[in-house]
Amino acid sequence: MAAAAHRHHKRRRISPAPTPTTTAPPLDSLADELLFLVLDRVAAADPRALKSFALASCACHAAESRHRRLLRPLRADLLPAVLARYPSASRLDLSLCARVPDAALAAVPTGSSLRALDLSRSGGFGAAGLAALAGACPDLDDLDLSNGVHLGDAAAAEVARMRALQRLSLSRCKALTDMGLGCVAVGCPDLRELSLKWCLGLTDLGLHLLALKCKKLTSLDLSYTMITKQSFLAIMKLPNLQVLTLVGCIGIDDDALGSLDKECSKSLQVLDMSHCQNVTDVGVSSMVKSIPNLLELDLSYCCHVTPSMGRSLQKITKLRMLKLEGCKFMADGLKAIGSSCVSIRELSLSKCSGVTDTELSFAVSKLKNLLKLDITCCRNITDVSVAAITSSCTSLISLRMESCSHVSSGALQLIGKNCSHLEELDLTDSDLDDEGLKALAGCSNLSSLKIGICLRISDEGLTYIGKSCPKLRDIDLYRCGGISDDGVIQIAQGSPMLASINLSYCIEITDRSLMSLSKCTKLNTLEIRGCPKVSSAGLSEIAMGCRLLSKLDIKKCFQINDVGMLYLSQFSHCLRQINLSYCSVTDIGLLSLSSICGLQNMTIVHLAGITPNGLTAALMVCGGLTKVKLHEAFKSMMPAHMLKSVEARGCIFQWINKPFKVEVEPCDVWKQQSQDVLVR
Repeated sequence: MAAAAHRHHKRRRISPAPTPTTTAPPLDSLADELLFLVLDRVAAADPRALKSFALASCACHAAESRHRRLLRPLRADLLPAVLARYPSASRLDLSLCARVPDAALAAVPTGSSLRALDLSRSGGFGAAGLAALAGACPDLDDLDLSNGVHLGDAAAAEVARMRALQRLSLSRCKALTDMGLGCVAVGCPDLRELSLKWCLGLTDLGLHLLALKCKKLTSLDLSYTMITKQSFLAIMKLPNLQVLTLVGCIGIDDDALGSLDKECSKSLQVLDMSHCQNVTDVGVSSMVKSIPNLLELDLSYCCHVTPSMGRSLQKITKLRMLKLEGCKFMADGLKAIGSSCVSIRELSLSKCSGVTDTELSFAVSKLKNLLKLDITCCRNITDVSVAAITSSCTSLISLRMESCSHVSSGALQLIGKNCSHLEELDLTDSDLDDEGLKALAGCSNLSSLKIGICLRISDEGLTYIGKSCPKLRDIDLYRCGGISDDGVIQIAQGSPMLASINLSYCIEITDRSLMSLSKCTKLNTLEIRGCPKVSSAGLSEIAMGCRLLSKLDIKKCFQINDVGMLYLSQFSHCLRQINLSYCSVTDIGLLSLSSICGLQNMTIVHLAGITPNGLTAALMVCGGLTKVKLHEAFKSMMPAHMLKSVEARGCIFQWINKPFKVEVEPCDVWKQQSQDVLVR
């Protein structure tokens, strides 16, 4: 039997093994157009996932290299490798690099495809670096040199060689003079957008030359410059100018505004003259005849609003936005605005004096198409105004009425009942209660809700919001002492797109709140200052679940220690700003945080576990810091050469001398004290 079986085995034919075939990964066979669509979706969901995609295969690596258009390196010394890896990139953002030496800019290869460069928060470079950049990037059309206080006329002369520039920001380049601006005006005739904000060295001579040479300008920011009547008229005659910003220009007065005539450009659509303290209602009234096509006008902190000025605005028939923040209204001034500006969609009366129920009610009754209204700190208005607003302006998408203390909870319910299209609502420091939140639940499009210092709301009210407002992205519950974990959990579960939440001084919340918020993967801002019941256990859940976290305030969270910092260092690679004051973090935790390459801003005050040696080591390792707040006591304990070394990298130290104070005042006590201060 065994022999027969053996013979049968010998007779059986053995099939040849199949020839191995290598099949390409599915993604490798896709066209670039399809791969790029995939990458777009990946980047929108989680930018960090692009690295994982690139490691999937050689084809994915190459596709990701061709797809990337924006580069944001964490250190300037990485620039050569980054540019070599992504030769198709068109935008380079160096705002995370506190110091960018000339050599780094010289590393940009000749013929680079770069078209936009952001150096707005960087230092360390000068004319030599900009000269190399001009030679390497012939197609550069967008350059941001904001805050370049060290840049002067020599740097401007190199910028002038970038003849393709269309957008240029020289804000706070305080060393710039008319000579440098003249070079730019002559060398860059195609400029469309230019910011010269805080360029204090400029005079009418340079600005007049700018108006003469750069006829294609559509947007110009001259805020806080020394512009006067001499060049103002030339600027206003620019044929294509659409946006003009003149914030804080003390040289602009009634005489300058009165000098405008029919030759003034009719293209101007946006004019910002806020904080122009030498302008009065007379000047505004004389100016409006020359700007008939204006869409947006900002006169905040500028002049008194009189009936005659209000009536003069009738001449701007297309006006859509009017900002009068901080202005004083004379009798019937607001009524005149309501009668004359029936086309406006956005009105700001924040911090205005003289706003009464009678006048505001009349104005909103005329402004039927109003979409945005700001009456922050209009402390004299009552339920009468709210009733008028909610009955007349039912299409509102934004309503801001912080600290309107004479409005009752009953009147606030009208907002939710009548203004169902609201997307942004600020009721900070109001009489809002749970019934008001129940009414607001009808505003299903809400994306921003600020209800801090509302002491009458509880978890019940937040439950209504959580169940009815799925589009919520930003919620402020600062010092809402009546809420606890149950309310926060309802918000977290009902708002999958939540990006920012402020729970500071909500003293009843615990780690349960943080665990629920850890499911909100879009969360980038978390403020839990003064929440003594949260601990590192909850923070670790946030670190693991909220990988996009960039701003974290855990001041006076006494139970958060080094364990929380270790989790942050491992998972929170997007962290840019953190406040650690009064926590239980020691040198170990601080050193672990220093491994987060993009960390820029730290506040480290009254940390008992931090030693001078540990702090010194952390500051030396953390190379991306741009600002650090420390207690003044450390200044004499740390090596002077170390402080100079860190400052040389572009970091600014702010020394704080505040007394140690652990106690957290109850919300109702704090609110009463703050109101007492306002009364005084």
